[in-house]
Amino acid sequence: MPATPTLRHTIGFRAATCVVVGSIIGSGIFMKPATMALQVGWPHWLALVWVIAGIFSLFGALIFAEIGAMLPQTGGIYVYFRFMFGDFVAFLYGWAAFAVINTASVSAISFVCAQYADYFLQLPRLPAATEQSWVIHIPYLGSLYPLQQLGVKALAIVLVLGLTLLNYLSLKASSALQVLSTFVKVAVIGILVFGIFCSGRGDAANFITPGAHAKEGWSLMGGIITALTGAFMAYDGWINVTFIAGEIRSPQRIIPRSLVTGLFVCIAVYLLVNQAYLYVLPIDAMAGAQLVAADAIAIALGGTGSAIIAALIVICTFGAVNGNTMAISRVTYAMGNDRLFFPWTGRTHPRFQTPGNALWLHGIWSSILIFSGSFDMLADMFTFVAWVAYLLGAVGLFILRRKLPDHPRPYKTWGYPLVPLLFIAFAAFYVVSTVWNDISLYIAGKTAVINSLLGLLITALGIPLYLYFRKKHL
Repeated sequence: MPATPTLRHTIGFRAATCVVVGSIIGSGIFMKPATMALQVGWPHWLALVWVIAGIFSLFGALIFAEIGAMLPQTGGIYVYFRFMFGDFVAFLYGWAAFAVINTASVSAISFVCAQYADYFLQLPRLPAATEQSWVIHIPYLGSLYPLQQLGVKALAIVLVLGLTLLNYLSLKASSALQVLSTFVKVAVIGILVFGIFCSGRGDAANFITPGAHAKEGWSLMGGIITALTGAFMAYDGWINVTFIAGEIRSPQRIIPRSLVTGLFVCIAVYLLVNQAYLYVLPIDAMAGAQLVAADAIAIALGGTGSAIIAALIVICTFGAVNGNTMAISRVTYAMGNDRLFFPWTGRTHPRFQTPGNALWLHGIWSSILIFSGSFDMLADMFTFVAWVAYLLGAVGLFILRRKLPDHPRPYKTWGYPLVPLLFIAFAAFYVVSTVWNDISLYIAGKTAVINSLLGLLITALGIPLYLYFRKKHL
């Protein structure tokens, strides 16, 4: 009887670090700073929000570095939750990752990539009346218009399916692409920052001058919490390297190093880019910008800002789509392997040694989300659901220390137990305050849905699925 094919251990430190950096740096640093500037109104608080989000993301990386080195198996958080809390919690995370967290993020990033590629391609779209002719209304959520921006959606779907095919055929090729795209994006962003600071068209006073409507007291606190959501969304993706642990050479050594190195690189990049924007744009101008990066480049380098920033976003989001595509299907693959999901999703391709079925399932579902346009609503809540998982994972670190005290730990969390406790306290505060803030905005009529509670509801929809698969495979 032939041996069951297994995944290859082909990913080294450089590729793993590029998965971290490449999965994190997408469109967030080009899209989020303007909204965040409006939410806080103070340039130093804006910079501090990026630092705080980066530090706590780093704390989370340190925690999951210990867990990942201890349990170096493909599937990441899903695998960890099985050891910490059992099959039920692990399945709910895996279901949420498939339904909301991972596929919605890939869909959103690929759509942004296609949207900015449209600046150069001038993709076709249907007449406005035709775009509005097919409406799918979802109660308490809003309306979907599948025919809107059909050309952009088609390109986004081609991007997702094309990168899915590459990852299906060869992990080595997709890893090489990830290394190349990450080096290119960091280099291009470095040139952008250098060009803005050397333009001589900025003012260092912008770093300390508050906006005309700078918030104070509890209003400022609410603004910081809301701004942190945007920053955390921009930092999200650092966990992806743990999903491919079973395909990393020497994972006990490489996972901690790649997580810490990748987060430090991203914190430095985000802070430098944010300060570059502030150098040429006062906080009020930054808050009012439709596309803050384009406005900053236009001031610093002239009228070519829109074309430059469109190219930058295409480069950055392309690498982010590939990095996420590499990683996210591994959760579903691990669930299928454990027979907590459709068993065929846990099969390894006999020739390519890749999780082929899981890759195509994710690619197809992401494409459906792109076509429907629902990824936009889902993307608003995936950060919250992800941070609930990070909170549980940090709590689980203490559980593993107690349940498996003698298990080999090639890496131990720096600053234990203080760093994990600080992370737990902050994550709990963030989760609770986000729910409170979402409910307050809904009551005030400022939002149509309570995103955080909807994310939890979609996660809970996995309960009957869990009962079905558990009964079927007992």
